[in-house]
Amino acid sequence: MVRKKDDCNIEYREKMRDGNGTVKITNFINDPSEMSQKGRLFSKITLDRGCSIGFHIHEKDTELFYFLKGTAEYNDNGETRTVCAGDVTICPAGTGHGVENKNDEPVEIIAVIVYAD
Repeated sequence: MVRKKDDCNIEYREKMRDGNGTVKITNFINDPSEMSQKGRLFSKITLDRGCSIGFHIHEKDTELFYFLKGTAEYNDNGETRTVCAGDVTICPAGTGHGVENKNDEPVEIIAVIVYAD
């Protein structure tokens, strides 16, 4: 299967997870069946200046971020760390995270959520 970039669903979420601003999400899959029911998200997330995804806990899944572009402040289960292009973050089930762009350059993240069981 090939999905062309123009066929990817783009959505905009205001104050995602009680964060700030509008987050752009380009969804590469249409539903969990495209990940053999092993996960629920494979997307590119774009955070413009001042935008964030608020801190939240992953109860039954793990989220991985690969930072494509920019520099962000990443809340790693309560510890704030600076991350930049090329960095990877892993938020295992039972832990939490959030991310914020405090810089002028947009932050682009590839995000994957896989089920813990």
